[in-house]
Amino acid sequence: MEKTKILVVDDDRNLLDLIRMRLEASGYAVFAVDHENRAKEISTKEIFDVAVIDLQLVKQEGLQLMEELHLIQPEMPAIILTAHGSIESAVEAMTRGAFTYLTKPFDSRELILQIERARERSQLTKEISRLKELLEEKFNFANIIAKSEPMRSVLDQVAQIAGTESNVAIYGASGTGKELIAKAIHISSPRKNFPFLAINCAAIPESLLESELFGFQKGAFTGAVKTSKGLFTRADKGTIFLDEIGDMSLPIQAKLLRVLQERSFVPLGSNNPVTVDVRIIAATNKDLKEEVQKKNFREDLFYRIHVIPIELPPLRDRKEDIPPLVEHFINKYSDLMGKKVKAVAPAAMQKLMLHDWPGNVRELENTIEYAIAMTNTDTLTEDLILRTKNGQDELLTLQEARARFEKTYLQNLLKITSGNVSKAAELAGKYRADLYNLMKKHDIAPQDFKG
Repeated sequence: MEKTKILVVDDDRNLLDLIRMRLEASGYAVFAVDHENRAKEISTKEIFDVAVIDLQLVKQEGLQLMEELHLIQPEMPAIILTAHGSIESAVEAMTRGAFTYLTKPFDSRELILQIERARERSQLTKEISRLKELLEEKFNFANIIAKSEPMRSVLDQVAQIAGTESNVAIYGASGTGKELIAKAIHISSPRKNFPFLAINCAAIPESLLESELFGFQKGAFTGAVKTSKGLFTRADKGTIFLDEIGDMSLPIQAKLLRVLQERSFVPLGSNNPVTVDVRIIAATNKDLKEEVQKKNFREDLFYRIHVIPIELPPLRDRKEDIPPLVEHFINKYSDLMGKKVKAVAPAAMQKLMLHDWPGNVRELENTIEYAIAMTNTDTLTEDLILRTKNGQDELLTLQEARARFEKTYLQNLLKITSGNVSKAAELAGKYRADLYNLMKKHDIAPQDFKG
C-alpha cells in the first residue's frame, strides 16, 4: 500500500527535521523543505495528500504560499503552524482555505491526528468528485441513446430547458425512461452540485407519503422515535423527481401545492416552518388533463407542474433506437456476467425490430439480459430472442414470467386484504418494506384496493 505523502514547509531547520522524523516514524512519506520556491517546485512533480506549512516564512507568508500551492493541487488540504496563535489568525487561515491550524509548540500526536482528519476529508472529496463525474458521464445527453427523430426532438427540448428553473412534467408509458431524462435535466442544470432525490408516489401509502416528503418531529406519531428530514429538506437547492404523480392522493396534492406556492412547509409534529428551494420534475403514465376532468387531480397543481411538458415516445415509435440500445445492453450484461457476447444474429435482430414492445426499453433490456444469460456463444441467436410457441403464441422469458407472476400475486394479496399492506406482508411471509419495493417495481398502488 502506497504511503501517505506529506509536504512540510518550515524555514526553521531544527523544527523541520523534528517534524520529518516524527511523521516518518508514524509511517508517512515526508517531503520536508525549508524554502517556498522549493515547495512550489516539488508540488509540480509530486501529488501530496496533506501539506503542513509554517505561517511565518522568511520570504513569504505561509497563507500566501498555501494559496499558490492550491493553484497547483486544488484538493490538497493544508495545516498551518503558527507561533502566534490567535482567534484572528485562525479565522483568516480557515477563510483562506486552510484545513486547520496548530499553535507552536504542538503535540506531535495532535499533528498526526489532524493530518489523518485532513487526509480522510481529502479522500472523501476526491470520491465525491469521482462519483459526480461518473454520474455526469452516465446521464450526459451524449450518452442517452437517441438515434431516432422522436428522441432527438426530446433531447433538443431537454437541452433547451435544463438551465431554467421551471417545473417539468414528463409523460410516457412505463419503461420509456422518464427518470433517466429527469436525471439528465438535473445534471445539465445549475443545480447539478446539489441533490437529485426521487420518490414513487404510487408505491408509498398516503399515511407515509406525507412524512416521506415533508419529514416529522420525534413523537409526531406512533413509531416516530426520532426526528427525520423529509425529501424536500434533503433536496434543498436541488431537484425532486416525483414519479407517478398522477397516483398521488388529493390531500397530499393540496399540501404539495402549498409548498410549490409558498416554498415552505411545516414537518409533522412541528410548529416551525421550513423554507426550501427545489425544482420539481414530475412524471406520470396517465393523462393529467383527463385526470383533472375526472376530479382525480387538482387543476391548480396541474398548472404548477405542467409548466414544461415533455412527451417520451414508446419504443414502437422509435425503432431506429433498437440496434444501438441492443448494443448497449449487450456490452452491459456481457461485462456483468463475464461473457464475450459481441453481436445479434440478423434473424434475431429482425425479430427485435418487428416486436411491438409494450414494456418499452425496460422490456428490451430484460430480453437481452435473458438471452445473454442463456447463450453459450458470442452471438445472440433467434431462438433466444422473444421465443414463440408453435410459431404464434409468444413465450415469455424467465424474468418476464416471474415479473408477471409477482404482479398478479401482489394484486391478489391486496384484493384479499383490501389494500392493507401490513396484512398482505403477513400473508406473504415478507417484510412490509420488501412488499413496498415489489409494489414500486410493478407500479402497484395499495390505495387502489381499498374497500
